[in-house]
Amino acid sequence: MSPAAGADPCTRCGACCTAFRVDFHPAMLASRESGGVPDELTLPVTAQLVRMRGTDEAAPRCVALRGEVGVAVECTIYTRRPPPCRDFAPYAPLGIGDAGCERARRRHGMAPL
Repeated sequence: MSPAAGADPCTRCGACCTAFRVDFHPAMLASRESGGVPDELTLPVTAQLVRMRGTDEAAPRCVALRGEVGVAVECTIYTRRPPPCRDFAPYAPLGIGDAGCERARRRHGMAPL
């Protein structure tokens, strides 16, 4: 399925934000890097690893996600999101998913991109 002109399927989906744990290096936190991830949205895991709050729950949901999955969503820190989020399914906004995107969408009963 390809998106309509100008439509980003990620702004409807959000499945990845409710399917995977999001870990990254603390150097990406706002307290250490201008424009980084807000510290209060993370939990320390180790000295070299932090995790987005909500992503390690039994039913994961990143605290930065707003909206209803599969209908309309937005990342409240999109321009400041961590590397795993930036790197995930890089062509999904163009309507081209990958294996991770497909797994996340399947968890919510959605067809692959």
